[in-house]
Amino acid sequence: MSTVLALIEQFGLIFVFANVLLEQLGLPLPAYPTLLLAGVLIGNGQYPFGLLLAVAVFSALLADTAWYLAGRKYGKKVLGKLCKISLSPDTCVRQTEALYLKLGPPALLVCKFIPGFASISSALAGAAGTRYWVFMLMDGLGAALWAGSALWLGYLFSSAIDQLMLTLVEMGKWGTLLVLALLAVFIASRWWDRQRFIKSLRMARISVEELNDLINQGRMPVILDTRATHLVDDGWIPGAQFITLEEVDSMTLDIDQDTPVVLYCACPNEVTAARVAKRLINRGYRNIRPLSGGIDAWRDAGYVVAMPEKEEHV
Repeated sequence: MSTVLALIEQFGLIFVFANVLLEQLGLPLPAYPTLLLAGVLIGNGQYPFGLLLAVAVFSALLADTAWYLAGRKYGKKVLGKLCKISLSPDTCVRQTEALYLKLGPPALLVCKFIPGFASISSALAGAAGTRYWVFMLMDGLGAALWAGSALWLGYLFSSAIDQLMLTLVEMGKWGTLLVLALLAVFIASRWWDRQRFIKSLRMARISVEELNDLINQGRMPVILDTRATHLVDDGWIPGAQFITLEEVDSMTLDIDQDTPVVLYCACPNEVTAARVAKRLINRGYRNIRPLSGGIDAWRDAGYVVAMPEKEEHV
């Protein structure tokens, strides 16, 4: 942290701007500690609170706008790509989506306080068609709350943080190594959690080509759509039954335990489908396979997608 403080003192607003921008773009470079240290410099009279807050908010809005525009252009596909490169567990898409659907744009007020959610919530706002001025208002307020709390806490506890900095400086290179080691442990723990989660859901997949061949040959498997209810309006694989993760434990499949079952979703690494599959396997069903790539891969391959009937208005 002494090194970070030295960089803030030397490069000032540029370092704060760059750190916030990179974190909001999705890199595992936490900006909250930097803002805390910047708060110390406010207490020392080196920077005004308003200027640092404005720089942090502007940087966050710049990165978030990029994700918003990506979501607006590419829809929910960008969420899967974002979660695949993120160190956060793949459930982040589902959790952020649930929060955004429940609260709407006001969810942007709190998403920056939840690791891994900021970039996803911005992309989701674009994909959901949130108006840009509403997005900017809510996201700007959220960025101000997030950055402002860090700057205020840094200012409030500036004497204690100064003492910590002094201790690290006295440790010399060992203090720097300690800070770097803590950062490395943070990144490694996030990466390990993600790998462990993905490994726990590892099982044989079926490709969209294989599923289409089975259907054309008249060997129709049981097909389960595991997406949330609000997502099925985008279309589904013909013949699919609908089941959510919350319903699987109470659902009874009227089939033999060896009957082939194919599950699909619209999430990275087929997370939801794999979780439902695990629960069905634990209940004794044996021939269970998630669909590789989910509904997006099926649609991209040009196969038939069933759509809800349009209501006729008299």
